[in-house]
Amino acid sequence: MYAVTAITGQVGSVVARTLLADNQAVRAVVRNREKGSEWQARGCELALADMDDSVALQQAFSGAEAVFILLPPTFDPSPGYPEARRTIASIRAALEAARPQRVVCLSTIGADAMQPNLLNQLGLLEEALRTLPMPVAFLRAGWFMENSAWDVASARDFGVISSFLQPLDKLVPMVATADVGRVAAEMMRESWDGVRVVNLEGPKRITPNEIADTFGRLLGKPVRMQAIPIDMWKPLFTSQGMKNPTPRIQMINGFNEGWIEFDGGEQTSRKGSTTLETVLRQLIEKGL
Repeated sequence: MYAVTAITGQVGSVVARTLLADNQAVRAVVRNREKGSEWQARGCELALADMDDSVALQQAFSGAEAVFILLPPTFDPSPGYPEARRTIASIRAALEAARPQRVVCLSTIGADAMQPNLLNQLGLLEEALRTLPMPVAFLRAGWFMENSAWDVASARDFGVISSFLQPLDKLVPMVATADVGRVAAEMMRESWDGVRVVNLEGPKRITPNEIADTFGRLLGKPVRMQAIPIDMWKPLFTSQGMKNPTPRIQMINGFNEGWIEFDGGEQTSRKGSTTLETVLRQLIEKGL
């Protein structure tokens, strides 16, 4: 049996569907029964557990051949990341007590970056889980192509997309969540010893300008990308309700300046098969 957290999300749902398609037993770890009803109908066993409830998580993970862990994202964290630290402590305690055969954890490119930034939360997760007594794998994924969901309306309605990623011709390691979920499901069924790190990005690296060009081709109209001046980032994030935008700004700067990168660079990463065009077409069809 395979226990899957965040099963209602973009990645967790692909993990579960991939395992179910291969006739594997899946335990859906969800906060409430309503969220799990769809997965119960698909044949999953339900386990009710909040990620901060280590006792409930232990029960959810007990007897599992492998567990898929996804740290709930906190985009506007308090200084020092207390929210992530609390959840990480809960996850570690549950895994140590439940002793599944192995653990696959979704991490991120830049989890090992020493510079302060939003992705340090995943670095804390890796640090906490790598000393567990069972084999643990960290799947470090690139920038999600699905982040372009925020750009569909502006591309469609105005032909202009505002970009924090810059310069606009800089190649960025991106990956589709479909590839992330499929690779995670494959890893859950593999065997290894100790700690394993897998870097994952898409078939090729992508520039912000390429995102605009692909939107234009799919929409049948000119679409261009424009860079948001750096001095506007903090006021913009604050106006959107963020209380502590600094870690997010630091993360974006890390991509732009190149210090958020896979250890060993592009040549060390596994490549997914899903193209940017496929992802953007799906986002447009959803009418976001």
